[in-house]
Amino acid sequence: MSELPRLKPDPIPAIHPVPEYAATGDLAEAYKWTREGLGVPWMGVVAMAFAHYPRFYETLWSALKPLVGSDAFTRACHDLREQAEQEAVALSPPSISGRLGEIGYDQREIEEIRACNEVFSAGNMPYLLMASLARLVLEGGKWPVGTVAGRTPEQGPDAPRPVLIEPHHADATMSALYADIRGTLGLPFVNTDYRAFARWPSYFAPAWADLKRAVVRDDYEHHVARVHDRAVALAAGLPNPTGLSSDALREAAAADATSEDVLAVVRLFQWLLPGLALNVAFLREQLIDHRVLEQIAR
Repeated sequence: MSELPRLKPDPIPAIHPVPEYAATGDLAEAYKWTREGLGVPWMGVVAMAFAHYPRFYETLWSALKPLVGSDAFTRACHDLREQAEQEAVALSPPSISGRLGEIGYDQREIEEIRACNEVFSAGNMPYLLMASLARLVLEGGKWPVGTVAGRTPEQGPDAPRPVLIEPHHADATMSALYADIRGTLGLPFVNTDYRAFARWPSYFAPAWADLKRAVVRDDYEHHVARVHDRAVALAAGLPNPTGLSSDALREAAAADATSEDVLAVVRLFQWLLPGLALNVAFLREQLIDHRVLEQIAR
């Protein structure tokens, strides 16, 4: 049993993410150190939603800053990604590379989609750990004080920032697909990942159709729960280098809104990110041409 059981807020709280291009002043600075600290080329909706509460986010990040570049955090991200990819394979994603080739995609274009997927396959893991730690501390869970040993060489967000098809960019067909994503996943917004994959509409439509069939399966939640539980266990096992306490984080949250309001937003993302990580892993597995791998194996 996870120390933090899966919990979807009801009702879903309002979130107030400010797009990166619209962020100015202190908010733009917060976005900059988030991207650099996590080594990602984009601001996830989770971080933008958290940054709406500046005292809360600054307090949380002050505890994360010495941790995110450590060997322990890097290992946790790798372990969490491995878990998500194992659960995705268990859902038996059908290969899509052959279908893309039939409609005219060449190998270069398929590699571009894979590269876009890699941004999120790697980058969602620190966001999920961040959300799990935020919920753990806000709810009074145990995050023992510990020192950080070993630093992973800084790599930074080398990958290009994904091109996003925002809802106001979408034509009627893509708008309908976005509505289907929101309805199927039970969310009032479309995550960045899906808006990036929509850059290739003729790829994303059949890819989502395959993924949707997996999402509505009876065993889908079981696989998401395994990602969730792994994220919580890994987060709770990380050192707390600054000794951040529940009281301190709750006090910071209460300075921005109420601690209950902030907790509802944290719970929302800590609930949805395990499914997002699994879904991106499913889409990644679709892009592997197993026929080629079998030929190489022979």
